[in-house]
Amino acid sequence: MKINQDIRSSLEKRGQDSRVAGPGTKNFHSMIQKQETQLGLAQLTRLIADIETAGSRVAKSRNFQDLAKFKGLVKRFVHEAVEFGMDTKQTSSWDYNGHTRSLTIVQQIDRELISLTESILGKESDSVDILAKIGEIKGLLINLYT
Repeated sequence: MKINQDIRSSLEKRGQDSRVAGPGTKNFHSMIQKQETQLGLAQLTRLIADIETAGSRVAKSRNFQDLAKFKGLVKRFVHEAVEFGMDTKQTSSWDYNGHTRSLTIVQQIDRELISLTESILGKESDSVDILAKIGEIKGLLINLYT
C-alpha cells in the first residue's frame, strides 16, 4: 500500500460529502457583501480625514517628512479605492486603450503629487499655492471615491 493512496482515498471521500448550497446562502452572501462595502467606505472616509490633517500639516511645516507621510496616505487611499473596486465603475468615458475614467483620475493624482513635491522642495511656492495643490489632490480623491 502506498502512502499517496491513503491520502487520495480520504480526499475522494471528502469530495463526496460536499453539500449543495441552499437558498439561505444567497442572503448570507449579500449580507457579507453589504458589510464589506460598509467597512470599505468607513476605511476610505477615515483615510480622507487623515489626508486632510496631513495636508494641513504639509502646508504649515513644508518639510519633507510631512510631505512623505501625505504622499503615503494618498497612495494608500488610491490602493484601497482600487482594491475596493472603485476601478470597476462603469463610466461613459473610455480612452483609446480601453481604460475607464477612474484610471485617468489616478494618473492626475500622481501628477499633482509630483507637482506638490516639486513646489515644496523648491521652496518657491507660498502657502496658498501649496494649499491649492493639496485641495486639488483631495478633490481628485473624492472624485475617485464617489
